Amino acid sequence: MNSSVKRILSTIAIVIASVAFGVIISADLGLMRKSNAQTATPIRTPEGPVTSVTIPSFADVASRVMPAVVSITTTEVIKSSDMRSPHGFNMDPFEFFFPSPQQQGPNGRRRAVPQPDDETEQRAGGSGFIISPDGYILTNNHVVEGATKVEVHYGADDNGNGGHTVTAKIVGRDPSTDIALVKIDVGQPLPNIPLGDSDRIRKGDWAIAIGNPFQFENTLTVGVISAKGRALGLSDQTRSFENFIQTDAAINFGNSGGPLMNINGEVVGINTAIRGGGAQGIGFATPINTAKRLIPQLKQGKVTRSYLGMGIVEVSDEARESFNLPPDVHGALVQTVEPGKPAAKAGIQPGDIVVEIDGHKISSNRELIDYISYLPLGTQVKVTVIRNGQRKTMTATTAERVEEAEANEEKNSDNGPAAPVRNKLGVTVTNLNTNLRQMYGIADDVQGVVVTNVKNVSAAGDAGISEGDVISEVQGEKVANIDQFRTAVDRAKAGQTIRLYVTTPGRSGRSFSGYRFLRVP
Repeated sequence: MNSSVKRILSTIAIVIASVAFGVIISADLGLMRKSNAQTATPIRTPEGPVTSVTIPSFADVASRVMPAVVSITTTEVIKSSDMRSPHGFNMDPFEFFFPSPQQQGPNGRRRAVPQPDDETEQRAGGSGFIISPDGYILTNNHVVEGATKVEVHYGADDNGNGGHTVTAKIVGRDPSTDIALVKIDVGQPLPNIPLGDSDRIRKGDWAIAIGNPFQFENTLTVGVISAKGRALGLSDQTRSFENFIQTDAAINFGNSGGPLMNINGEVVGINTAIRGGGAQGIGFATPINTAKRLIPQLKQGKVTRSYLGMGIVEVSDEARESFNLPPDVHGALVQTVEPGKPAAKAGIQPGDIVVEIDGHKISSNRELIDYISYLPLGTQVKVTVIRNGQRKTMTATTAERVEEAEANEEKNSDNGPAAPVRNKLGVTVTNLNTNLRQMYGIADDVQGVVVTNVKNVSAAGDAGISEGDVISEVQGEKVANIDQFRTAVDRAKAGQTIRLYVTTPGRSGRSFSGYRFLRVP
């Protein structure tokens, strides 16, 4: 080997050694970019490292449960003047319907414009799911309410094709929870979905919704449980029982009555309402445990509930301060007590704080309502309240909850004229008389002073007090005229939170009463 060849080989060896050395040095100094396939360092929190999660496929769940999800079509005979508006106009959160166009007749020809007194058939749709092999189906009450005919389409494939349509029977409805039970008979066992436990779900759990949005059958969407215990105030009937599961799984018109499921394919809720206004609406589902409690009664055709006949609200910070309650006191503040009902007979009064029922601690309205509602009628319960700082236990016997009749007969009475009084709360009041009762629709059994004006920027305005309201109590002291009202208000100190008992007249003589909390300026 000559000297030139040796020099070439030596040069090559030096280059290779230099490259290898550079790689080692770069790696040791952390100068090389990590590969995309490297495992990231786990995120650590004060409670420890966060458990890694593998995103699952929902295909197996879908194929298992979709055969039990059905499409429901209802027919209702209504007057033309009462027809629902098509999508989006005057639509309340309950309306998941996808109405068929009513203006198009056979062969695509336009129907004649109906007269106001004409009757017409309106078709609407929703979803449901089979809960037993013998054909019982859960859905929403608003899907089938008022229907003269209910049809169920079942057995479609994953793409919504094929299947069978049969007439269904409405077995039972419960408007208060917006749940209904219907049944189909097909002469053979049907696929069904297992019911889960909605009490065990947590915010952040997977949520799977299946239904028929916009008549696209067997549509599956996925999201998470984004909240629990939501109250929307959808209607007077549902207000006391709203306890919705909130989800960001896409829910649209036509999903109503369909199942909201967990990752195991168990139903945890019944899709009930939506709240739009964003890129994607927020969906709300009725907890399946509510339905499980009602199914035996729905199968009997009627749901009955116990109640005590009192209006309650949460114990707020303002209420604690006003009633001089310790900060750790929780429960339900009694706003109203219906005369002649179980609460009144037991001696419960407005201003009582219910803290226990039958020895069970009550920390919220929901706990009290749920406990009482599902007791058998005629059950005796021990109600423990805090009144004037003292605990008091009374015995009440539950009665059946019925819808209140909106009726009121006006009676004439005259308390005589009185000059209006403005005070530091920013509210002007005067004595009640016949003219004012007629003007504001105030019932004869409501006593106190009537509000004739409220200053916009004031303690009364901030508390939501309005013209026509009647104030009958200030900080636990009854007021029947403006002199008593003035004396009671003058007693309040600046910075103090006080409570007023206020009655707001409603339509057809129906009144709404309760406490309002004001901070004295």
